[in-house]
Amino acid sequence: MSVDLVGFLGVVLVAYVVPGPDFLVVVRSATEHRAKGRAAALGAQTGLCVHMLAAAVGLSLIAARSPVVYDAIKLLGAAYLVYLGIRAVLAARRAAREQRAGREVTGGPGDGAGPRASKVDGSARGRWRSGFTQGFLTNVLNPKAALFFLSILPQFVHGGGSPTRQIFFLGLLDVLIGIAYWFALVAVAVRLRILLARPKVRHRWELTTGWLFIGIGVAAAS
Repeated sequence: MSVDLVGFLGVVLVAYVVPGPDFLVVVRSATEHRAKGRAAALGAQTGLCVHMLAAAVGLSLIAARSPVVYDAIKLLGAAYLVYLGIRAVLAARRAAREQRAGREVTGGPGDGAGPRASKVDGSARGRWRSGFTQGFLTNVLNPKAALFFLSILPQFVHGGGSPTRQIFFLGLLDVLIGIAYWFALVAVAVRLRILLARPKVRHRWELTTGWLFIGIGVAAAS
């Protein structure tokens, strides 16, 4: 199979290191629970598999050439990021009000965006489902991920073999590299839980990441 592995690996590593929506979702989930962070990572990579399959059968090409389809996907993804950000900001403010009132905080929004999301999820299965869903939707609704497989990845495919097979090979390699990277990031992010155990620090963290989600969503929609 004739592919430019060295060049491809360099591009993939740079793409993962540069923070984006997936990065933020995985880190936020990991600070709530290690299992939720890993679930978010697997969700994001499952979204990449969807883009890879779509590119292989030509669906991404149709979306890229249709401004209506592309804009619809972009707006859906941006709206979801803004949604996550608003839920996080509202949860942080709610927790701060409850703390000031002297009441025990029982949890945040049911989608896992709040400071006590692990309690709200109620079980390991709930944490995993929440993290996976956030990671999957954030990635699969990101048209830039589709364009990566459509425009950048084919540059490393050469003649002498099946283009579809080479795309699958490079795509699966991308997914596996991503899983390793995200799991390493989760291992680092969970250590932040000690620092975030302080109410003031946690409040600032929730507000900051919430507004980052909103900012990324607004920028993606423009």
